[in-house]
Amino acid sequence: KTEVGLGVLSIPEAFDILGMIPGIILLLAIGAITTWSSYVVGQFKLNHPQVYGIPDVGMLLFGPIGRDFLAIAFCLFWIFIAGSAMLGVSIGLNAVSTHGACTAVFVAVAFVIAFAVASIRTLGKISWLAWVGMFSILAAIFSVTIATGVQDRPAAAPQTGDFTSNWELVGHPTFAQAMSAISSLIFAFAGVPAYFSIASEMRNPKQYVWSLALCRSIAIGTYLIIGIVVYYFCGSYVASPALGSAGALMKKISYGLALPGLMVSMVLYTHLTAKYVFIRALRNSKHLTSNSLVHWATWIGCVFGTAIIAYCI
Repeated sequence: KTEVGLGVLSIPEAFDILGMIPGIILLLAIGAITTWSSYVVGQFKLNHPQVYGIPDVGMLLFGPIGRDFLAIAFCLFWIFIAGSAMLGVSIGLNAVSTHGACTAVFVAVAFVIAFAVASIRTLGKISWLAWVGMFSILAAIFSVTIATGVQDRPAAAPQTGDFTSNWELVGHPTFAQAMSAISSLIFAFAGVPAYFSIASEMRNPKQYVWSLALCRSIAIGTYLIIGIVVYYFCGSYVASPALGSAGALMKKISYGLALPGLMVSMVLYTHLTAKYVFIRALRNSKHLTSNSLVHWATWIGCVFGTAIIAYCI
């Protein structure tokens, strides 16, 4: 779930900007680079079993300053993703309800859901949420991928006259457009920072490499299929997020399927960030493990602060 999520929804548009061949080459190159990075994470974890997350790596490398710097960077990274998920949830609610309310209202609804559910302290133990989120996203994107292949034309294309997809082998983007598209591809592989924590939770960390190989094979294969098929059939009429590429009815269906996954991403990233800040704030205090007023006020404050920053972003 840390790998296959929000990022996959922007891959077809990145292919539209870059062109089919550069898009495939860059996707495979970024996949190779981040897979090697992920492998190094596993080896580092085996050599330094005391490391749980990225801030611990900063402590080993650069001392307390490095720990605090990477802790801030790590928290901001997850908060930005939580904000992106809130926006995704609002777009999904808009699509399912046929714009039943203002987008600002739906973003506020997403914030309320994130704050309420992420406030559950034991949420980190409910690992099945990640499975629900992953299968939700996969069901949505593969539904759209299949629909774009069997439909007459994409939703954004002219609905009268003959239609032929205008996909290109090589695009002609400006520098800014190309960097934006490449950033979208990198974002699709942005689960690596969580791998330290995942490796720490494994019963046998020596199985990390096999888990990584399975994960990356599925992720890269999925990204290629979605990027190639959706862009091939939609051309420049591809939507971003890609779930809106296959017509009004399919847009409702796909967003309905994707909403649980988007909500899980939003809730998990809000919870994990708040939990880290909470533990750092009370790490030398008796209130960390008690049910005191200070404990609960700090916890609720951390969750609310994380959620409201993501909402503002």
